[in-house]
Amino acid sequence: MSIFDGLPISREKSYLREELSRVDESWAAARFDSLPHVVHILTSKDREGEVRVLKEQSDVIEEVVDEVVHAYHGGFNKAIQNYSQILRLFSESAQSIGVLKVDLAEAKKLLGAHNKQLHQLWYRSVTLRHIISLLDQIEGIAMVPARIEKLIAEKQFYAAVQLHVQSALMLEREGLQSVGALQDVRSDLTKLRGTIFYKVLEDLHAHLYNKGQYSSVVSSINESDDAIPTSTAITFSMNYSLSLSRRTRSPKGDNDHLGDGSYRPGLDGGHNEDGTMDLHENGGHTGARDVKHPSHQIPLWLSDSTPDEFVEAMRKSDAPLHVKYLQTLVECLCMLGKVAAAGAMICQRLRPTIHEIITTKIKAQAGRLVGPGPGLGHAALPLATGLHHLKGRLESPQLLKQKRQNGVSVTGVLLTTSPVSHVMSPNGTAQIAAKKLLDSILDTIVRIFENHVIIGELLESKSSQQANLNTPKAMAADISWNHDSDASHVTGGYTVGFSLSVLQSECQHLICEILRATPEAASADAAAQTARLASKVPAKDTSDGSEDGLTFAFRFTDASVSIPNQGADHVRQGWRRGSNVLQEGYGTGAVLPEQGIYLAASVYRPVLQFTDKVASMLPEKFSQPGNDGLLAFTENFVKDHFLPTLFVDYRKSVQQAISSPASFRPRASTASYTPSIEKGRPVLQGLLTIDILAKEVLGWAHAMPKFADDIINYVQTFLERTYERCRTSYMEAVLEKQSYMLIGRHDIDNLLRLDPASECLPNALDQRFREDIGSDSESSGVEMELSKILLDLRPIRQENLIRDDNKLILLASLSDSLEYVADSIERLGRSSSKAYDQVEENTTHHSTKKGAPKDLASFAEEYRKLAIDCLKVLRMEMQLETIFHMQEMTNRQYLDDQDAEEPDDFIISLTSQITRRDEEMTPYVADVKRNYIFGGICGIAANLSLKALAEMNSINLFGVQQICRNSIALEQALAAISSIDSEVVQMRLDRVRTYYELLNMPFEALLAFISEHGHLFTAEEYTNLLEIQVPGREIPADAQNRVAEILSG
Repeated sequence: MSIFDGLPISREKSYLREELSRVDESWAAARFDSLPHVVHILTSKDREGEVRVLKEQSDVIEEVVDEVVHAYHGGFNKAIQNYSQILRLFSESAQSIGVLKVDLAEAKKLLGAHNKQLHQLWYRSVTLRHIISLLDQIEGIAMVPARIEKLIAEKQFYAAVQLHVQSALMLEREGLQSVGALQDVRSDLTKLRGTIFYKVLEDLHAHLYNKGQYSSVVSSINESDDAIPTSTAITFSMNYSLSLSRRTRSPKGDNDHLGDGSYRPGLDGGHNEDGTMDLHENGGHTGARDVKHPSHQIPLWLSDSTPDEFVEAMRKSDAPLHVKYLQTLVECLCMLGKVAAAGAMICQRLRPTIHEIITTKIKAQAGRLVGPGPGLGHAALPLATGLHHLKGRLESPQLLKQKRQNGVSVTGVLLTTSPVSHVMSPNGTAQIAAKKLLDSILDTIVRIFENHVIIGELLESKSSQQANLNTPKAMAADISWNHDSDASHVTGGYTVGFSLSVLQSECQHLICEILRATPEAASADAAAQTARLASKVPAKDTSDGSEDGLTFAFRFTDASVSIPNQGADHVRQGWRRGSNVLQEGYGTGAVLPEQGIYLAASVYRPVLQFTDKVASMLPEKFSQPGNDGLLAFTENFVKDHFLPTLFVDYRKSVQQAISSPASFRPRASTASYTPSIEKGRPVLQGLLTIDILAKEVLGWAHAMPKFADDIINYVQTFLERTYERCRTSYMEAVLEKQSYMLIGRHDIDNLLRLDPASECLPNALDQRFREDIGSDSESSGVEMELSKILLDLRPIRQENLIRDDNKLILLASLSDSLEYVADSIERLGRSSSKAYDQVEENTTHHSTKKGAPKDLASFAEEYRKLAIDCLKVLRMEMQLETIFHMQEMTNRQYLDDQDAEEPDDFIISLTSQITRRDEEMTPYVADVKRNYIFGGICGIAANLSLKALAEMNSINLFGVQQICRNSIALEQALAAISSIDSEVVQMRLDRVRTYYELLNMPFEALLAFISEHGHLFTAEEYTNLLEIQVPGREIPADAQNRVAEILSG
């Protein structure tokens, strides 16, 4: 950019810019040096040309200068004119100032001459102005009482308090203290102070218990048309203008406040306030689902107030509507200097009001249960009649119809053995009713406590500012006793900890009434809990006082704090009435079919939820360990009273169930077995009772997961005792019997495990043994080996057998009953493990568990093993019975001279015994189990028949026919058993008949049969055919060699 840019050159001479751009800028340097230019010209070849160029540039510059001078000439002239005018004005100002100084000096001389007269006139003017102001104030103060009464009637409490405080301050001024005409006004203001106080306190009391116009919840504490219970209503000379709509139960008043919490402007153009809260009762304490944040407008109850910091704060606040209103009421009490008095009165009314709220809620619920219509209330019926009617409605009539086909009712079994009635069982109607009632009451208490937390925090924060309020001396004298380092003294004894203590105390007594436990029943627990909590210190502000530690001492005496004399008549008529109310019962018997210690199961979970909600609402300064007073009481009661009672009562019931002679007496109502207990499965009465009791006891564990470990241990104890009783009955039936001793042998036990017939048994036998048996030949080998061992036991003695059919039926019934209980125990074990997992997850209120509960599956295995032993004994017993009867074959001579028409006597005895026992066992065991019991008869009979031939000396044709007739009779008896495969029986016994019919063949025909069917019998069995003497049959000397040659070939 050139230094000559910006020069005021006209458009006509724009060529000068180009000429100027050719001029070297060195000519315009601040320190011009001409020597270089002179040297350049002297050394140049064309000196004349260089000089000419310089001359031309000089002409251009002069012309540019002329243009600049011409452009700025007018401005220079105007500036010179302005400077001359300014100089002229300064000269004139100097002359005027001189004249002013002369005038001021003359005025000073004149004022000094009239100073005294002017002072007198000024003083008189001030005095008259002050007198006029006092007269205006007197006139305004005289109208204050009427204005305050009007504001009270319109529920503009803050405006009324503002006016009262301002008027009191005005009356304390020096000029008005001696005015006698204001004595009546002063007296009226003193009375109005008490009236305002009690009106504010009345409204605060209503909103504390969710009965106020601006409450967050239109609670269902009282189902009658009154806003507050009759016995706790606050009676004053001025009636409360709020009422409840009989149809909608929504609050309505003189203003335009809607029942849902929203506000609409009235006809007088009041402020609009919108702040609805849709509250639900099931999910939480008082959480709002859809909260509409109010617009920043002055609330309706502050519309007539004088704007100040508090009104501005309320306008800008986003707090819920009921919180704003509570803050306003507390601010009114603070301005009146009545924080301590209000706290003392709230303390006095807290316990009676809560007691009445609980009682009223119970009565309302009883009225809904007893009568469907509004005209049929609980009070309309006598107590005994109403309770009887209620119990009739709560008890399920279907339970009376649940009878089994054998005439034994499952419910009847439970009622005769369980220590509790059906309505008191874990899922009974009494438990459901108690939990529903307690949930409803504790939910109401939580909502009330939320308001107490708000009020308690506000009172404690405001009480510290009492001394700094701009309060008249007369009022300061009333509150001078508030200056105490202890916050509870400043608030009249009212704190969050105190309110929670009283609330939990009432809840404790309600629970004691439900459990039919006197408060003294847990006095030691409560005292220990109080002592423990008293040692706790708050997490913050440890010097605030002991109440911050939430030392919950139950059943506090109501606070008694001296009340100022002002408004004492109102206290006597209203607030103090009921302070010494005798604590009576709550009337829970009207809504509960039964009461008793077993309702602790339905009490525990609501108390746990109540404690969680309360802990979430407590301020941070309270220490967390002190938040479980009621829960600790309930847990201690369960641990020290309920669990021992539960164990003793159910142990007695278990003992009665297993010790009764009828408990292990088989009974059946159907001719065939049914697997359904409802359709008549003949489970032993004792085991059925134990199963019902075990399920019931575990029902208590599900209701109280924290104590599931202890309760499961009780169930294990009961199952152990029952198992010992079953083992005793089993041993009484099999003691010193050969079948019992045989199944205890290791070799026989292994063979029984490998026997394919054992597949029908429950999953107690080792599957690994069965996997080794892969083919039919190997399975047949197991059966042959077992048969060989049993046949080697001959002769079987009758005294070593179980001859009493009743014992066999008992074993069959015991086996099925044990299996039923084992299956039930497995299901209970899975459910108990879920309950244990639940208590492990809830670690907030529960102490660390010692370990997982013992798996009930181990008890199921023990029961199932004993059931299998019963079946194995029955199978072995029938095999031994078969051997016992058929061993007579070796003692009989089969050389008859004629064909017999009937089987042998021992076969007739055996078949009749099989048929009789099958018919007797059919109702008690399933078909697959009967097949296992009687399925071993055919094999052992066939093997014994084949082996008996070796022990005979001779046999003739009629003897062979007799043995075949015996096998046919046995086949018919076994085929008659529906659970046995008749084809298998026929195949095995046909083999026996074929074997004995070979005795009727000539030797050559026998050789031909052996050559064709060598695999049908063993070499030993073919040899036995040759060795026995058969009349009329000739056997060569080398017969055995020839048979051996055929079998080896």
